[in-house]
Amino acid sequence: MSLTRRRFHRVLLGSLGAALVPTLASADLLEGRDWRPLAPPRPGGVPGKIEVLEFFSYGCPHCADLNALIKPWAMVLPADVAFRRVPVSFGRAAWANLARLYFALELSGDLGRLDEAVFNAVTRERRNLYTDKSILAWVQDQGKDPTAFAALLRSFAVDTQVAQSDALVRDFKIDAVPTLVVDGRYVVLAREAKGFPEILAIADGLIAMARRRAASS
Repeated sequence: MSLTRRRFHRVLLGSLGAALVPTLASADLLEGRDWRPLAPPRPGGVPGKIEVLEFFSYGCPHCADLNALIKPWAMVLPADVAFRRVPVSFGRAAWANLARLYFALELSGDLGRLDEAVFNAVTRERRNLYTDKSILAWVQDQGKDPTAFAALLRSFAVDTQVAQSDALVRDFKIDAVPTLVVDGRYVVLAREAKGFPEILAIADGLIAMARRRAASS
């Protein structure tokens, strides 16, 4: 049975013990506390849909904590919402290679299988996945052909996607991760959020706000 959004939030609250109502109404959200506007707004990558971007890095422990929650959240988003993850580098060579690893896994079809494993390797096992050599040794441990993966890792397609991600970070003025952006207009701040479930609830409220804006325009 698929989770409804209300039941999904109840599951999160029950498992984490967070004191949070299942959803937050848009009217309860305050600019400067829960969100900031992105000026000028940026068009989404999926025409006709409200796009939610998650800026993250495999090198960020908080991103690892959010990852387990945001996956089921994204699975039950309404049909008019598109979710996309954007790995960041912030100009760090190590994080740029982690972004390359993300896109190479996506192109190889192994992202679903190995995404959580990368987080665990980097943030929990403290494994060095910051160089091509260390990445290829790790993917070989996961049953991948390192020679074929090396070609993906330094492919034009991955180069392009990393460059596009870096451009999004600059355009959206992202200076910390994890950060969620809704509809190219609203950046989740969550200055008083009590945990990741509440951050996702704020994103829900912003999605509703974006939907109303689109309906009235």
